[in-house]
Amino acid sequence: MAEADTHTMTSRVERRLSAIFSTDVQGYSRLMGDDEEATIRTLTAYREVFSSLIQQYHGRVVDSPGDNLLAEFGSAVDAVRCGVAVQKELAERNSALPESRKMLFRIGLNVGDVIVEAERIYGDGVNIAARIEGLADGGGVCISGTVYDQVEGKLQLGYQDLGEQTVKNIVKPIRVYRVLMDPEMVGQTEAASAPAATVPEQPPALPDKPSIAVLPFLNLSGDPEQEYFSDGMTEDLITDLLKISGLFVISRNSVFCTKARLSNLKR
Repeated sequence: MAEADTHTMTSRVERRLSAIFSTDVQGYSRLMGDDEEATIRTLTAYREVFSSLIQQYHGRVVDSPGDNLLAEFGSAVDAVRCGVAVQKELAERNSALPESRKMLFRIGLNVGDVIVEAERIYGDGVNIAARIEGLADGGGVCISGTVYDQVEGKLQLGYQDLGEQTVKNIVKPIRVYRVLMDPEMVGQTEAASAPAATVPEQPPALPDKPSIAVLPFLNLSGDPEQEYFSDGMTEDLITDLLKISGLFVISRNSVFCTKARLSNLKR
């Protein structure tokens, strides 16, 4: 009986290879501190750009808590094309804003194996995309070596090799490339300006307000069909807390990654 139960639990886990697109706003806390209403208006308008272009390039938005957005593509080429198109469109929109109100997004892309649960995705493939996002400049796109291997020579772009990067909570160093959108760099891959060993991971900026994380509620009913209820409670609390300007709320992606790791340990 125990063997049958274990087999049933294992068979419920769906995995697939995906191109993962992760993005957030550089300096979001500062923008919110300066003018919350203007920041939310700009963020809402720019999210519409993301949603439209992600759909246009055959991807889907998985989640978009706070200033973060996670999307999934079936093709690395489509994911990179979308990232570049988004940055070009937002650059035009930012040109009409004062320097202090420009909203710059960082985009990180990775190809990896993910765990699929309903409409959500989890796993190292997702975590790596988020870490690479943190290495990108505002208005820029960084990609993993697995993405580079898929797109090299297929797009009218250039790349800068940033070498192997050691990032938080990922065991092995990751090859990272910066996408160069300058037409003069098309077809070129330039070496990093400094050896990989001298390009340390930049620690994330500490929020200037108290931080809070809502840990996932657990489904203790034993009925997998009730999972949506416990997840919904977690999401509702996160959404309500995001409305409090005096708090820095840990993103839903990070919170549910914790749940996925706990579920894997149980298996």
